[in-house]
Amino acid sequence: MALHISGLIMMVIFYLLVLGIGIWASLKSKKMEKNSAGGQMEVSFLANRRVTLAVGVFTMTATWVGGAFIIGVAETVYDPTKGLIWALIPLQMSVSFIIGGLFFAKPMRDKNYITMMDPFQRKYGKTLTGLLAIIPFISEVMWVPVTLISLGVTLSIFSDLPLSLCIWISAAVAVVYTVLGGLYSVAFTDVIQLSLVFCSLWLGAPFVLASDVYTDLRQTAFNHTFQAPWLGRLEPDDVWIWIDNFLAMSVGNLAFQDFHQRTLSSSSTATARMICFIAAGVVIVLGIPPVLIGAVAASTDWNLTSYGSPSPYERGQAAMALPIILLHLTPTAVFVVGMGAIAGAAMSSTDSCLLAATSIFTTNIYTLIRHQVSERELQWVIRLSIVVVGTVGTSLTYLDSRTLAFWILSSDLTYTVMLPQLICILFVGSSSAYGAVAGYVVAFVMRVLCGEPVFNLPAILRFPGCSLEDGVYVQRWPFKTTCMLSSLVTILVFSYATSLLFNKGILPERWDLFRVKTQEETAPADGAKLGENDKHASELMLDTRC
Repeated sequence: MALHISGLIMMVIFYLLVLGIGIWASLKSKKMEKNSAGGQMEVSFLANRRVTLAVGVFTMTATWVGGAFIIGVAETVYDPTKGLIWALIPLQMSVSFIIGGLFFAKPMRDKNYITMMDPFQRKYGKTLTGLLAIIPFISEVMWVPVTLISLGVTLSIFSDLPLSLCIWISAAVAVVYTVLGGLYSVAFTDVIQLSLVFCSLWLGAPFVLASDVYTDLRQTAFNHTFQAPWLGRLEPDDVWIWIDNFLAMSVGNLAFQDFHQRTLSSSSTATARMICFIAAGVVIVLGIPPVLIGAVAASTDWNLTSYGSPSPYERGQAAMALPIILLHLTPTAVFVVGMGAIAGAAMSSTDSCLLAATSIFTTNIYTLIRHQVSERELQWVIRLSIVVVGTVGTSLTYLDSRTLAFWILSSDLTYTVMLPQLICILFVGSSSAYGAVAGYVVAFVMRVLCGEPVFNLPAILRFPGCSLEDGVYVQRWPFKTTCMLSSLVTILVFSYATSLLFNKGILPERWDLFRVKTQEETAPADGAKLGENDKHASELMLDTRC
């Protein structure tokens, strides 16, 4: 593809717009901090718990509807080996928000927690919480390539540069913006992001549908025209895989810090729940245009377009289906605005996951290693963490260039390992540290033994239906759900067993390392209080001085 000057100019404008809003919001948060009675942590991480219903819906939806969401849905619908049946992310996100609003928003918001790890810290202590925080941290790192791939795809369309180089350029921009911006800026950039995405998608979709280079979608949905039907096909052997992925991509998202940050920052519990329910509908509306564009891509006679033959899928450019369709089937102005908005959306999402990963590492992991940390040291730890997370996340894109691959892997970790832990800490009063450790080990070991083709992990633990295809073992059993349920049962069983053994005097009290016999919840009722190092970490994340 040729260099697209107007597109590059528009992308620079969007990048500067998001950057400017982020810095402005960061300065605004400093002023709010002076008048806040809730403390530094609530101002920086939760906007002083003043997020209104409207802003909350924007930031909740925009956090998940980024460039990866849009490009990934269109890519999967277009992919002749997948189709719409495998591109149900909008529905999965909607289910996730509804479940979160019904069951998770109230217990978290009522206790005035600051992060999703606070209930663990209050019950299990700082050391065990630090170990448990490793999984949320890794999940956030795995989210980085999801957003960077979509950014790289956008830039490559405009510049005709290799995708890998475009991803690194996008990563550099995102890291610089994250280092300079503040946590409070995320909500404001999310508002801009969602507004731009909504307008650009619903502006571009009618132009795409009005083109005359594709066959009627009703015909290509069920018939093999230029490729396999875009509705896709669910083979009997794939039913359990489909169910497994659906649960991991929906329920699994409830164990992400990003989701709970939005509910915890709301002005009240009722507002938090309403944010979830309204966002569940909005995400469906925003998922319609990429589905239509992916369907058009699958129904297009590429010989009639300026793109020509062979098709994007045959050229190995299925991940670029949406940008290519906008470029060749819409006016230049529509294409430029649409891609610029998607780039801005992906940029804001990258900022969010970089900050989430850095905050978890700094407050829950690094301060566990070093108990006494100076402000200057924490300041450099935060900055270096952002750079390292960005570098590692970018490097992961070499493993797989598909945007949905890392989305699934990220949700996989939170679903199999972290979700059962969160369920037990919130809803099972008898859960203990012994159960948490046992469940953590069982889920992690089982998941690793089940294998993962993206990371070349062989399937050692093979469930019924596991078959060898092209030298790789493919699990047909819902192994992710099996790992999750195994962890949940392990937590309950070990918690009950250890409580019985120590409280009945079967085991001596001196063996009770986690003090389950005398364990009481000592944290104050108005929320989890954090140490001085945690407060310093939050404060320094807003400090943009060199």
